[in-house]
Amino acid sequence: MKRMVLISLAAVALVVSACSSAASPSPATPAPSPSPALADIVATAGANGSFTTLVTAVKAAGLVETLQGAGPFTVFAPTDAAFAALPAGTLDSLLADPEALKKVLLYHVVSGKVTADQVVGLTSATSVEGSPITIAVKDGKVYLNDSAQVVTTDVMASNGVIHVIDQVILPPSK
Repeated sequence: MKRMVLISLAAVALVVSACSSAASPSPATPAPSPSPALADIVATAGANGSFTTLVTAVKAAGLVETLQGAGPFTVFAPTDAAFAALPAGTLDSLLADPEALKKVLLYHVVSGKVTADQVVGLTSATSVEGSPITIAVKDGKVYLNDSAQVVTTDVMASNGVIHVIDQVILPPSK
């Protein structure tokens, strides 16, 4: 008897469900799917796959929270190959000295969201570290400090923008 009641209730639920969806008008246009939200600078760099050394360095320097903050920031991000091209022992020395590492990393960051169309109009920008970065356009390519070339521009993040560079730039020694 109990089983018969359960089967009857299940059948009634199916009929009610079918009638409800048949009676519901279908929308004329489908609802737009929400656009994916941008990730912060650290997450964007980490998801890229070309910045594992940079993300490791950001963690070692204690800058994760800063670069996940509201910003906006512009980051000139060296690739893994750029870090690998540093003179032997340089990266290891920096990773062993969080203060020196922090100084180098903050030299790659500019306050504000400076997109590629704005960068090409600049001759320099002051880094968060405090020292200027020279900017020059040569043969249609952007260079920082006459050495690092910007190879990819305008990688957008929720709290700023990343421009990919092919060399690590070092702040001037004072």
